[in-house]
Amino acid sequence: MTSSAAALPAVPVGAGIRAGLGLTLAAFLAASAWHLSGEAGGTRLALSLVFGALFGFVLQRSRFCFLCVWRDLLDRGDPRGVLGILAALAVGMAGYAVVFGAWLPDPSGTRLPPGAHIGPVGPVLALAGLAFGAGMAVSGSCLSAHLYRLGEGSPTAPFALLGAALGFVLGFLTWNPLYLSGIAEAPVTWLPRHLGYAGSLVAGLAVLAALALWLLRRPLPPRPVPDAVDPLRAVFAAVFVARWPTWLGGLAVGAIGTLAYLRLGPLGVTAEIGGRSRQAAASLGLLPERLEGLDGFRGCATALRDGLLTPNGLFVGGLVVASFAAALAAGQFRPVRPGRGHVLRGLSGGILLGWGAMTGLGCSIGTLLSGIMAGALSGWVFGIAMLAGITVTLRLGRGLLT
Repeated sequence: MTSSAAALPAVPVGAGIRAGLGLTLAAFLAASAWHLSGEAGGTRLALSLVFGALFGFVLQRSRFCFLCVWRDLLDRGDPRGVLGILAALAVGMAGYAVVFGAWLPDPSGTRLPPGAHIGPVGPVLALAGLAFGAGMAVSGSCLSAHLYRLGEGSPTAPFALLGAALGFVLGFLTWNPLYLSGIAEAPVTWLPRHLGYAGSLVAGLAVLAALALWLLRRPLPPRPVPDAVDPLRAVFAAVFVARWPTWLGGLAVGAIGTLAYLRLGPLGVTAEIGGRSRQAAASLGLLPERLEGLDGFRGCATALRDGLLTPNGLFVGGLVVASFAAALAAGQFRPVRPGRGHVLRGLSGGILLGWGAMTGLGCSIGTLLSGIMAGALSGWVFGIAMLAGITVTLRLGRGLLT
C-alpha cells in the first residue's frame, strides 16, 4: 500500500490564505455577473462571464490541454488525456443533437442551426489546422490553454497571446487571396443534413468509440492507491489541489459546451482576440479595404468591436480570473520571470496560432471542439490537420536538438 502522501498531494503551505483569496476572486466574479444581469441587456454578458469562469476552472483543474494530452500519448503512451477529449466530444455531440432537434426539427433543408460553428472544408482549412498545430508545439499550448496558464503565471503565455494578435493581423492580410483561390467555392458540410440527427450522432459516436477502444489497448499507467486520510482534507485536496482526471474534465467541458450553446452560442476563445486585433489593424491602416466574404462565415467571428464589454471578452476574462483563483487555491500559481526562450517561443508560436485561428475561423475550441459537437465536417478536418502539425513539429524540433 502506498503512502497517502504519494497518492494525494499534501495541502500546500498557506493553503488557507490561498483558498481565501480564491474564494474572494470567485465572489468577485459572482458579484460582477449579478451586477451585469441587472443592467439593460446585461443577461447575455452575465452568462458569458459565468460560463467563462466555469470553463476556466475546469480547464485549470483537469489540465484540459490538447497539446499536453497528445504529447502524453506520443511520449509516454498514456491515452487518458486523449480519452478525456473524446469524452468531451461525446457529451457535446449528444447535447447538441438534442438542442438542434428542438430548434431545427428537419435538418435536410438549406438552413443551418443558428450560430453553430460550421465552416467551409478545403485545403485552406487543412493548412490552417497544420499552422495552428505547429504553433501549439512551438509555444507549448493552444490558445485556450495559454489563457488558463496566464492565470498560473506562465512566462510564455503573455507573449503567445501577443503573437496570436500579430498572427491574426497577418491572417487578415493573406485572407483575400486565400478566399478567392480556395475558400469561396469550398463546401460547407453539415453531417446531419446528409445523415439526419440520429445518423450523424451514431456515426460520430462510433468513430469516438473506435478511437477509445484503440487507445484502451494500451496499458494504463497505474495510479497510487491512497491510505485512509481525514475526509475533509481528502475532499479539499481532490477538488482544489490534485489534478482532476481528464475524463472528468472532458465530461464537464462537454456539458458546459452544450449549455453555453443553448443559452449563448458555441464555445470559442478567439473572437475577442481577433476582433480587437482587427480593430487595431484597421485604425493603423494595415487592413485591406475589403475582407472578401469573411463576415458571412460562421465560426469565431472577428468583427470590429464597438463596445468595451463584449460577450466573448467577458468569457475570456472569466476564464483567466477563474483559472487564477483555481491555481491560487492549489498552490499552482508560480509566476516566472520570462527569459529569451519564453519570449521567442511565445511570439513565434503565437503568430502561427493566430494565423491558423483566423484562417480556420477558430481554434481547437471554436473550430474543433464546437465544430465536431455541431456535426461539422470542418471540425474533423481542422482537428486531424492540427494533430498532424503538432506531431511533425515536435519530431522535427527534437530531431534538430539531437
